[in-house]
Amino acid sequence: MTPDEIARLTLLATIEGNSRFWHGEVERLGAEKVVEDIADGRYLDGRSSGPRITDAMRELSTEKLIESMEGLELFTPSSPDWPEQLNQLLAPPFALIGKGNRSAIKDADRSIAIVGSRNPTNYGSRIASDFAAGLVDNEFLIVSGGALGIDSDAHRGALAADGRTIAILGGGVHEIYPASNAHLYRAIMEEGLLLSEVLPHVKAMPHRFLIRNRLIAALALGTVVIEAAMRSGSIRTARDAGELYRPVMAVPGPITSPTSAGCHALITERKAELVSSIDEIVRMVEPL
Repeated sequence: MTPDEIARLTLLATIEGNSRFWHGEVERLGAEKVVEDIADGRYLDGRSSGPRITDAMRELSTEKLIESMEGLELFTPSSPDWPEQLNQLLAPPFALIGKGNRSAIKDADRSIAIVGSRNPTNYGSRIASDFAAGLVDNEFLIVSGGALGIDSDAHRGALAADGRTIAILGGGVHEIYPASNAHLYRAIMEEGLLLSEVLPHVKAMPHRFLIRNRLIAALALGTVVIEAAMRSGSIRTARDAGELYRPVMAVPGPITSPTSAGCHALITERKAELVSSIDEIVRMVEPL
C-alpha cells in the first residue's frame, strides 16, 4: 500500500465524507501532508472540528487500518480505474472501499442510478425491476443504494438480466444493512461491487445515507426516481444529480399516491423529465 493510500485511509477513518474544507486542504497540500499536519496539531484552532480529528488520528493504528483492508479493494484518485466523474463533486471522497469484483467499476462510465421509496407499491417494485433489467439489456450498469424497496428491486432486476450492479452503502462494506439483504449483497458481489467511503466495519447511520447519496448521483450518467415521498433520500439524490447537470428522470404514479408525490413534484418543478419507458431513459443519457 502506497503512502498516499495509507493517508487517504487515515482520512476516511477520522473525517466524515462531503467536507469541502478537508477536500480543499487535500487538493492544496496532498493527503500525506494533511495527515501529517493534523497529527502535528496544526488544525487545533477548531477549523472543521480539527481538535476532535487530531485526537482521533493520534489514537489510530496504521497497522490495524491496513489489516482491515484484507480482501477488499481500495480506489483512490491515483488508481487507474478511479471513476473520474466523481471529481465533479464539490467534495469528492478521499477514497472508496470496494467489496466484490473490482472490474465492475470500469463499467460505471455507462451506468444509470435507480432510486426510490423503501416502502414501494407493487407497481413501483415492478417498474424498478423491469427498468433495471431493460437497461442491462441496453448494456448499462445499474447503480443504487442497497436499501430495501426500490433500491433492492433495481439491483435484483439487474442481476436477473445477468447484468452488473453497484450498491453504494451508508455504512462499511462488512456491515450488512439491512440484514435481510445479506443474500442480495452476496449476489451483487459476484460480478458487481459494494462501495463505501467509510471503513469496512463502520455502522450505517442516518446522516451517512444522505452523504452517500451524492456518490450515487455522481457515479451514474443519469438518475431515475421511482416512487419517492416529498421528503426523502431519493429526492436528495435527484437534486444532487441536478446540481451536477446530470439527467434526472422521474416515473409518474397515481396522482392520489403519496408514494409518488415526490416524483410528481420533480416533474412539475421541471427538475426531472417524465419517463415511462426504457427507450425514453436511453434517449436521455445516450448523448452523454
